[in-house]
Amino acid sequence: MAATGNARSSLLVQLSPSRNAKLSFTVQLVLTLFWLAWATMLLLNENPTDDQNYLYYIFFGLAVFFLGYVVLQNTSVFGIQSYIEVTPEYIVQKQGVFRTKRVTSIPDIASVHMSALALRITQRDGNKIYLDLKQVRKKKDIERIKSRVRELSEQHNFEVSETATAN
Repeated sequence: MAATGNARSSLLVQLSPSRNAKLSFTVQLVLTLFWLAWATMLLLNENPTDDQNYLYYIFFGLAVFFLGYVVLQNTSVFGIQSYIEVTPEYIVQKQGVFRTKRVTSIPDIASVHMSALALRITQRDGNKIYLDLKQVRKKKDIERIKSRVRELSEQHNFEVSETATAN
């Protein structure tokens, strides 16, 4: 899902973090629901006078917490949490709720190298920033990001190079 504020000034593209995760969202969700069911079964089937009953509550609490984490990271239930935003002043990549934003100021960019699924930005001070586009859901959105960066290169005079893609 791509959302745009002012079409000329800002481009916001939602990312799908589970696209490059070791376990897909569905597998994470099924395992978490299994964990939650197991913890519930332990709580309901055990003797309440057992000395280790508090461990079952901790186990259940952790299952609920992890379910919330999985849902927050991989869905937009609470708004867009993972995105790439391109504006005339900066490029921002946010990988998820509990991760920091990576902000790149447009005037600080010396060059951008575009490959099929990545942007490699070199800043004027020599720092290199890698923006992974594998998490972008649609090819159309990848092209929109690349075309917006090309437009900004003309306005801010930084070099743009591209890797030729085999079609």
